[in-house]
Amino acid sequence: MKILVFGPKARYDAYLPGFAPSLRAELVFCPLGSSPRQAAADNPDAEILFDDPVIDVDREIIGLLPNLKLIQSEGVAFNRIDLEAARERGIYVCNNKGCNAGSVAEHTVMLMLMALRHGVTGHNAVREGRQMQMKEAVMASSSPELGEQAVGLVGFGDIAQATARRLKPFGCRMYYYTLHRRPPQVEADFGVTYLPLEELFAACDILSLHCAVNDQTRNMVDGALLSHVKPGAILVNTARGDLLDNQAVRKALLEGRLGGIAMDTLAPEPTPADHPLVDLPPEIADRAVYSPHLGGNTGGSFRRAHRNMWENVQRIQEGKRPVHIVNGL
Repeated sequence: MKILVFGPKARYDAYLPGFAPSLRAELVFCPLGSSPRQAAADNPDAEILFDDPVIDVDREIIGLLPNLKLIQSEGVAFNRIDLEAARERGIYVCNNKGCNAGSVAEHTVMLMLMALRHGVTGHNAVREGRQMQMKEAVMASSSPELGEQAVGLVGFGDIAQATARRLKPFGCRMYYYTLHRRPPQVEADFGVTYLPLEELFAACDILSLHCAVNDQTRNMVDGALLSHVKPGAILVNTARGDLLDNQAVRKALLEGRLGGIAMDTLAPEPTPADHPLVDLPPEIADRAVYSPHLGGNTGGSFRRAHRNMWENVQRIQEGKRPVHIVNGL
């Protein structure tokens, strides 16, 4: 069985589970920067495609792989895979649901704390010899504690739930929005209260995005939604940049409706230096915190993901259904 890999060989070598060699699969790599279309054209006999979630797998690429049985995302995201084209061909599309929940939740809390507690500006002040000036300014500013904040979780899947678990000991008031409200016992267990989306934006000091990208959620954080935001709220995104209307978020920052942003994900990716949420004027630049899409990038996340991927390979070889199917087959 041939597996075409859209991603770097080093990562697959590092996280190869012990049982994988016994499956006797041939791996052919198309590293980042190479042409996925050319790789697909050169390997029409591939039966499985492993895809880095930042690489598009469109209808044309799927059409070049007539023997394909499974498209397996290396991560949780699958928004750059043509689900309908795969479904029409009877090709399973799967992700690694839950593999990075703890890792991304940790990263989310870190970004919240950095945005609230002057993580970047304080670091810079010490390095520039302005420690006392910065300290005095913060002491006079009534700087908030995380435990004093109302936190709104947009989406309530694995990552949002893991985030709620980690926030609970801080003492935050926590709210959530999702299309399908959870039962009362689940809300009580996580210590969260449901609010409709616009009410959540109006009520919360920190807004944390945790939903998948689809036709309903793309650009959901737009001017209309931000018109309801609590003045001075901080927007945190460890989900996907496509959830944001970049110009609307920039405008909300410039006008002071948003007090800050803390972004692990921006669209497009790779993120250019002149991105509207990166190339900010000096008067608001200090209100932004960034990380380079590292939320799920821990050894534990990759070990869990690659084990699931290879277990799905084994299931395909044995004629069984894979797990975490996302295209309705």
